[in-house]
Amino acid sequence: MSSNFQNIGLLVCLSLIIFSCRQSTVSSNLEIKEKKEFIFEFDLDKIKERGFITALMDNSSTGLFIYRGKTMGYEYELLKRYSDELGVELKIDITQNLEEAFNKLNTGAGDIMAYNLTVTKERKKKIAFTHYHNQQHLVLIQRKPENWREMKYHEIEAQLIRNPIDLIGKEVTVRSHSSYHDRLVNLSEEIGGDILIIPGGNQVETENLIRAVAEGNIDYTVVEKNIAQVNSTYYRNLDIKTAVSFPQQIAWGVRKNAPDLLNSLNSWIEKMRKTTDYYVIYDKYFKSSKASLARSRSKYSTMSGGHISPYDSLIKDAAAELGWDWRLLAALIFKESRFDRRAKSWAGAIGLMQVLPRTAKEYKVTKLTDPAQNIYAGKMHLLWLQNTWKKDIEDPDEQLKFILASYNVGRGHVLDAVKLTRKYEKDPTKWQDVREFLLKKSYTKYFSDPVVEFGYCRGAEPVAYVDEILENYSNYKAIINSDERVVTIN
Repeated sequence: MSSNFQNIGLLVCLSLIIFSCRQSTVSSNLEIKEKKEFIFEFDLDKIKERGFITALMDNSSTGLFIYRGKTMGYEYELLKRYSDELGVELKIDITQNLEEAFNKLNTGAGDIMAYNLTVTKERKKKIAFTHYHNQQHLVLIQRKPENWREMKYHEIEAQLIRNPIDLIGKEVTVRSHSSYHDRLVNLSEEIGGDILIIPGGNQVETENLIRAVAEGNIDYTVVEKNIAQVNSTYYRNLDIKTAVSFPQQIAWGVRKNAPDLLNSLNSWIEKMRKTTDYYVIYDKYFKSSKASLARSRSKYSTMSGGHISPYDSLIKDAAAELGWDWRLLAALIFKESRFDRRAKSWAGAIGLMQVLPRTAKEYKVTKLTDPAQNIYAGKMHLLWLQNTWKKDIEDPDEQLKFILASYNVGRGHVLDAVKLTRKYEKDPTKWQDVREFLLKKSYTKYFSDPVVEFGYCRGAEPVAYVDEILENYSNYKAIINSDERVVTIN
């Protein structure tokens, strides 16, 4: 009898332990679930207050790339127009891994996922989608026969997959965690046989897989038709005619708890899609095959090479002497001349860094159309500006803005704005305050003020100049690697 009671007691104890463990496990699972579902609270009002919006993008022929110093891309151009309408700065975060991008979005590191992003039910669980930009179906990327140029059309067709059923048993390589993978899983079910889906890895770009097919390293991949069309202009041996899905919506993604941002984007997209500008942008990237081909083959494109300009080596050397990141100096030169060594302004400034002959004379430079001499003269002038502004502006980031503005409009006009800033009891060491009075120097009240020495100034020009260089610099940093010759500005 006592033995039975002991057994019952033991069972009760075990039950309590199991129940306690289960409760602990449930509690632990709930905690994990809560952590996974955490979404950063940051909607449109806070974005406007902060002054910038961050877009998560990829470096691709349709997302964002640098070509001869210019920031380009279908997604980028649309985002730039949206951020301009909001009145905020556009910042770029290049994130090739989609899973990482979803995480960055929901934890607040980004505000918009701007990829050629297919809307799916699974993705809707994680993020909110905007109205679609366009609709695309997925196509199979496959290689034409090696001697396809000598073959007749029906002979080529006989060697290509036209019926998705023929993909049974074939290896198709796609990005991990992508809509392409999910579509192939569903297609396998639909055709009643297994497609051998090979994960290309999280960090592998879709366009790298397309190139791998063209070069014979893999046999097949799957992408949206618009991306396929762009890339088929680069690789003439690719076939993109076989559809493997119905049309799917392509859209941007935002956090689920940012309804104002979502509504703002939706209103803007609806309005934008009714404009000629939208179709000009779309055609530029998806229908202008000759221009796309030229960009893809240029070594001055981040899609095919690591160079910004033909003068990168000279720029890197000069930047090192300035203590600048070379990409910053490249952004300045792009703004000045778009890397045209023969450029000449209405004011007589010449060459890559738009140096005036009288400035060149100070540094014993005689041939301003020579890239090395021009960059030398521009560098020496920047060094002089840097050394003079160091005395008054301690913060390196603030100092840089004063240097850039002075390079554009002259140190005297910027000093006038500093004096006005001080007179009106603002902070003369902060560019945000000084730029206000540089803008006001185009009004009689301010340019005729007794503290002003250099008179009238069209201040909007140097203010925009500083903003554009820093924006381009930010874009260059997002995509282009730095260099060991670079040292930090001090």
